[in-house]
Amino acid sequence: MSDLEEDYFFNCPYCMEQIFVSVDRTGGSKQSFTQDCEVCCQPISVRVEIDREGVVHFYVTSEA
Repeated sequence: MSDLEEDYFFNCPYCMEQIFVSVDRTGGSKQSFTQDCEVCCQPISVRVEIDREGVVHFYVTSEA
């Protein structure tokens, strides 16, 4: 992980297992993407809002 990335841990909205995602702080102030859970393989919507200080808000929801 570089200084431009930051790992965020969260519980999968499907299976509740703790997983993480790496957020690229140079990817723009508002980012959204889908990541599959490493445990149950379900799609998770990730939304991140970033300012100069780093990640301000981090949201995850199920795709269903």
